[in-house]
Amino acid sequence: MSLDGAYDDANIFARIVRGEIPSAKVYEDDKVMAFMDAFPQVRGHTLVVHKHSKARNILEIEPGPLCELMAGVQKIARAVRKVLNPDGLVVTQFNGAPAGQTIFHLHVHILPRWEGVPMGAHGHGQAEPGELQRLAKEIGAAVE
Repeated sequence: MSLDGAYDDANIFARIVRGEIPSAKVYEDDKVMAFMDAFPQVRGHTLVVHKHSKARNILEIEPGPLCELMAGVQKIARAVRKVLNPDGLVVTQFNGAPAGQTIFHLHVHILPRWEGVPMGAHGHGQAEPGELQRLAKEIGAAVE
């Protein structure tokens, strides 16, 4: 899928935001939602989305909602750091299929990284749901 196109209200992240599909929810306020990636590249892989924007990528979102999204990303990244104590954090966002985007609802990945621990492939290897729920609860409790 290219950088252009129509937003699909049936995408999995829109359905998670609407509560139609369960997720391991980390945090939610009136603007953003954070949840664990069901196919994590590393333990603690968390996703943050804006709840009201219908942007498919960073090129389509308005500045106000983009600022709200990024404030949420920072809040969740701090909680991930507090709980998992990684050596570093990767914060990334893909735009268009050739760039690696697989879900066309603007979202930001937070990936904790540790020296010597390899990162898995994007979108491969489903995590155990109970572990995701436990980790989501722990990270959510650390959000300030």
